[in-house]
Amino acid sequence: MSQVLDTPPSAPAPPDDDPAALAARYGLTVSGARPSLPTYIRQLWARRHFITAFATAKLTAQYSQAKLGQVWQVATPLLNAAVYYFIFGVLMGTSRGVPDYVPFLVTGVFVWTFTQSSIMAGTRAISGSLGLVRALHFPRAALPVSYALQQLQQLLFSMAALVVILFCFGVPVSMSWLLAVPTLALQFVFNAGVAMVVARLGSKTPDIAQLMPFLLRTWMYVSGVMWSIDRVLSGHEEMPRVVLLALECNPAAVYIDLMRFALIDSFRASQLPHHVWALAVGWALLAGVGGFIYFWKAEETYGRG
Repeated sequence: MSQVLDTPPSAPAPPDDDPAALAARYGLTVSGARPSLPTYIRQLWARRHFITAFATAKLTAQYSQAKLGQVWQVATPLLNAAVYYFIFGVLMGTSRGVPDYVPFLVTGVFVWTFTQSSIMAGTRAISGSLGLVRALHFPRAALPVSYALQQLQQLLFSMAALVVILFCFGVPVSMSWLLAVPTLALQFVFNAGVAMVVARLGSKTPDIAQLMPFLLRTWMYVSGVMWSIDRVLSGHEEMPRVVLLALECNPAAVYIDLMRFALIDSFRASQLPHHVWALAVGWALLAGVGGFIYFWKAEETYGRG
């Protein structure tokens, strides 16, 4: 009798209608729950073929309704460069004192367009693909990354036209052209990271897509696309130090100037900001890693609500 009284009562079994208890008992997990960061990276790597195929399909379909088709991949940035040359090079005279101004300008326009288009596409990466997001289970970061890859593919098509322009203006082939490869790789990481940031913002606030063109246009005008940052800095030493530093460290300007240094022999190393490669790597890591983690933290919310 004493043994019966001394034995502590066993814990009551959870009621059969408790969903949390039933899920724990049978090893069930929440559908669409955010995986751990290492698991998420492995899942994204496993979808690398999907990312490449999706980017290629979007690029092919982009101009499928136009009569000139894929010619617009090269014609669009060239026409933009022609307009900028007339306004800034001819009317405003920013070409004075800039050797090889046409290659200088076209390189800036092509490289800037890569960043601009990646970010604009990123704002609609989730909100514009809700059917895909809600129908299939896959790491959502595949969408902004694939859009950035699509813009990289388009830039590579445009580079063929850029090479022709360089030859027409007497710019010789040199070993420095190989520097274009790491420059584009770092810029792609930066663009993809920023695209993931705006993709998360755009998934909850679609109005971001309406605001972004104004922000990007302002960013373009301070990135030295149509004018030489080096000439402006050397002629305006009275400007506040913080403004000079912001112009030098502007990530868009860093990648543009690195590409100009790689391709145009008249663009000297003295025109680059100090520690330019450290800046390029730092911006790529900050945007790439930071943007990826920021996007991953909201993984379970995409396509809901």
